[in-house]
Amino acid sequence: MNMKERLLKALKGEEVDKVPVCTVTQSGIVELMDKTGASWPEAHSDAKMMADLAYASYAECGLEGVRAPYCLTVLAEAMGCTINMGTKNRQPSVTDHPYPKGVDDLAMPEDLLSQGRIPVVMEALGILREKCGDEVPVIAGMEGPVTLASDLASVKKFMKWSIKKPEDFQTILDFACDACIEYANAMLAAGADVISVPDPVASPDLMAPDVFDKILKPVLQRFADGVNGPMILHVCGDVTAIIEMMADCHFESISIEEKVKDLKGAKAKVGDKCTICGNVSSPFVLLAGDEAAVKAAAKQALDDGIDVLAPGCGIAPDTPVANLKAMVEARDDYYA
Repeated sequence: MNMKERLLKALKGEEVDKVPVCTVTQSGIVELMDKTGASWPEAHSDAKMMADLAYASYAECGLEGVRAPYCLTVLAEAMGCTINMGTKNRQPSVTDHPYPKGVDDLAMPEDLLSQGRIPVVMEALGILREKCGDEVPVIAGMEGPVTLASDLASVKKFMKWSIKKPEDFQTILDFACDACIEYANAMLAAGADVISVPDPVASPDLMAPDVFDKILKPVLQRFADGVNGPMILHVCGDVTAIIEMMADCHFESISIEEKVKDLKGAKAKVGDKCTICGNVSSPFVLLAGDEAAVKAAAKQALDDGIDVLAPGCGIAPDTPVANLKAMVEARDDYYA
């Protein structure tokens, strides 16, 4: 069973020879930037650099997959948001929003897939597909519809609309969802095997569980149903209160942080509705811990039944290569 076959089967809950180990969230780290010469912020806008940096996580760290791009702003930029492109160790961020006053003038770009950095991402995915062949899975990352909607309106207005203007709230969610479906399917056509969807604004830290259940879940279901390939939903924070709702969103798998303390309990709650990726702590273990701490956390996740061993959230750019290698070694040791 090669790496691509293993990941695709594991995401669907099918039998595999061993649990795959990869990252389904942000993968760019400074050590790999230095080794490849493909550094941020340039690698966000250059297809070859984007692909080179992504491939290095497989070639240098042994992770069983490659993932690009490295931020949650590509689609937001294409739809009119202003972006600060960040630095070598800081991801791009949204700084201005096209629809803070309301939804009356919502307008989808005439040719969405030609806007901003979207063509760069498509080219990078094509390069990665060629380099990886049918052996190594290509994972494409993108912002989810809830986060995209909040970027289009601004988080402050989006949160306000959820309470005071529910019709506007629903309208911008649906608008964002339409764009997400088009973008995700284009990435699959360009060479991706899996679409990974971090949607941090859907977190219980920002949205009440009943809002997730009644409003966000149907949008996420429509998104997943509209995409022609396997999908992973990542929501930041302690998602224990919404984990059963996440499992109902029609994604093949969900990605969780170490903040979900009871992984066995989470597995029991989702049952056979979806699989779970994670939940080795990105900040406290992979970034700040040593190799022994990484191996201990990885073994615990494997003991608790994780389906895909992975960082619990986006890898911090200053994470050591040695710690990512240790996560792979821990999985290998587990099956030795």
